[in-house]
Amino acid sequence: MEANPKFKSQLLSADEVRRALTRIAHEVVERNKGTQGLCFVGIHTRGITLARRLVEIIRSFEGVTPPMGILDITLYRDDLSEIGLQPKVRETRIPFDLHGKAVVLVDDVLFTGRTARAALDALIDQGRPSRIYLAVLVDRGHRELPIRADFVGKNLPTSKTEVVKVHTLEDDGEDSVELWEH
Repeated sequence: MEANPKFKSQLLSADEVRRALTRIAHEVVERNKGTQGLCFVGIHTRGITLARRLVEIIRSFEGVTPPMGILDITLYRDDLSEIGLQPKVRETRIPFDLHGKAVVLVDDVLFTGRTARAALDALIDQGRPSRIYLAVLVDRGHRELPIRADFVGKNLPTSKTEVVKVHTLEDDGEDSVELWEH
């Protein structure tokens, strides 16, 4: 693999990101049969940004603001020993009771499934939801675990040498999804 990744193409523009999130928000409300008991939990870092946006989109068309929390999965990763002796642990904040709730776990990219598995473990340690959905902006394939997203903005088959980078206005100054090659 090359040390410096090279830009290949833009996969989603800002408008396409907005449309994908709007579609996901509508699908979530439809699948949940409304907003009753619905809450969102974003996985650090861009999953939090995307969860906030989904909550705001739902508020705009339902007039209800579902509760939202943030989840750090660092200590639940199965590659923790490879990260180093002092992994950077960030905040987990779920300011509501998960018991009996329909939780939408939000991340930017679904790849091997290992992040989602760690997030499920971390989430279950916080409470016992009645249902957990997984929403991702991009599903790029290459699963190593039997995990699938319930809501996907865009399926983008990739090679293992490619990297999908999600940029958000809040975190990076622009909304886009890019494909890079290692």
